[in-house]
Amino acid sequence: MYSAFPLYFCTMNLAERDKKVIWHPFTVQKNMANPLPIISGKGSLLIDEQGNEYIDAISSWWVNLHGHAHPYIAEKIYHQALTLEQVIFAGFTHAPAVELAERLISILPGNFSRIFYSDNGSTSTEVALKMAIQFWWNKNMPQRKKILAFNHSYHGDTFGAMSVSDRSVFTLAFHDLLFEVIFIDTPTAENIEDIKSVVESNGDEIAAFIYEPLVQGAGGMRMTDPILLNELLATVKQANIICIADEVMTGFGRTGALFASNYMHHTPDIICLSKGLTGGTMALGVTACTDAIYQAYLEDDLKKTFFHGHSFTANPLACTAALASLDLLEQPMCMQQIAWIGQQNIAFAEKLAGKKGLKNIRTIGTILAFEIDSGKDEYLNKIGASLTAKSMQNGVYIRPLGNTVYTMPPYCISNAELCSIYDNIEQLIEF
Repeated sequence: MYSAFPLYFCTMNLAERDKKVIWHPFTVQKNMANPLPIISGKGSLLIDEQGNEYIDAISSWWVNLHGHAHPYIAEKIYHQALTLEQVIFAGFTHAPAVELAERLISILPGNFSRIFYSDNGSTSTEVALKMAIQFWWNKNMPQRKKILAFNHSYHGDTFGAMSVSDRSVFTLAFHDLLFEVIFIDTPTAENIEDIKSVVESNGDEIAAFIYEPLVQGAGGMRMTDPILLNELLATVKQANIICIADEVMTGFGRTGALFASNYMHHTPDIICLSKGLTGGTMALGVTACTDAIYQAYLEDDLKKTFFHGHSFTANPLACTAALASLDLLEQPMCMQQIAWIGQQNIAFAEKLAGKKGLKNIRTIGTILAFEIDSGKDEYLNKIGASLTAKSMQNGVYIRPLGNTVYTMPPYCISNAELCSIYDNIEQLIEF
């Protein structure tokens, strides 16, 4: 039988075959090291084709909540796949989508009334931006179209998401194509009044403020004081600006609370979710909005419809995975684990305090971060790749953001595994 598969591939190992046909994300292509083939995962562990085990200290890009290949989530997906795997979501509905929307609305921080489904973090923020800008257009106030965002922010890689992200190496090739944004610093005791003045002087033109509550992930795990952020949100809301919380990374317990927005009294009008939404099992995005936002689209004028969608909107398998992840997340033992990881992080951060070569040691919930004092504080700092390679030799997988080292493990991590992560970090800084 004829096969289009080249015979010479059969003589190559998986990594060699990969380099012939795959373009990996966020990876310098020239002289790229061989990718490591992972054949299975179990709990906090990733297992390669040689049987070597690596503790997944960053939850595989912050998505995995309950551990790899979780049998409960897998079983739920399996049974759903035997029933309904996909159906167009314009004009149809299905039980997993409805049940997930009901459950999310019941736990989200604020008074949300509607769930709009997409398929990843970037699309969830794209939906939020379009939803907010068209809100004012539907209200016959098209002059309110500017976006307010933080410096050092990151909201995704699609064009709208790039536009509201910090002008950095991630967006460098596209700067002249991105739309206008008013960027402000995250609030501190020293700058809060100046930031509020910017909001007040531009409020009539601003459609929405998009922010990562408490932790700016890809921007370097930068952390913000919740009291000051709440004060800024009060000013933003006073100016009648729509608040969009990007909780793609911070949602579902990462900061200790179920959502980072739970730390503030002022809650968002729109919230974006992905990553841990399905426990890291399948791609799914959610954009939730309040009834006030939704009402702007209940019009007789058909042109005021929200014309947005994705082929896999509300995919039944992904919604089922999210429901299973919520089942696990809402168990008391899971929230106890989240609290325990946070306590361990605080203790380890205190141990690191005063170590030479480290700076800005910080922690919130299950996230621990610090900078290696080596060259510039930036994503392109080459020390990150070196630290990853050394950690892999110790059986721990981390992926620093340049010289920013951080950990964000799955909630199922054991005491021995967490100690191994900490031991690895101590070895790295003493190297």
